[in-house]
Amino acid sequence: MAIDSIAAKVITRASAAAGTGASALPAGPQGDGFGASLERLVNTVDETNQSANVAIDGMLAGTTDVHDAMIAIQRADHTLQFSVQVRNKLMNAYQEIMRMPV
Repeated sequence: MAIDSIAAKVITRASAAAGTGASALPAGPQGDGFGASLERLVNTVDETNQSANVAIDGMLAGTTDVHDAMIAIQRADHTLQFSVQVRNKLMNAYQEIMRMPV
């Protein structure tokens, strides 16, 4: 599964969950705050991790196919990699802002 499809899934899931959760930042032009977007991203990573754990438990119990468990594990891994890259970009942007002269 490509990272692009994971990104599309996370963005689609984030768009579907719009309006849930409070944000400390004001809403943007589309009515969705930056904090709420980050919260949905973290929740998506957590959900995929939980579904991978459920798939592993099912595989160990013999109710889930090994193939399905491996797909769930890879999906969770790709989602986590995507969120780490988002974090890295945010940290780079923050460091650039901090280097600006006042």
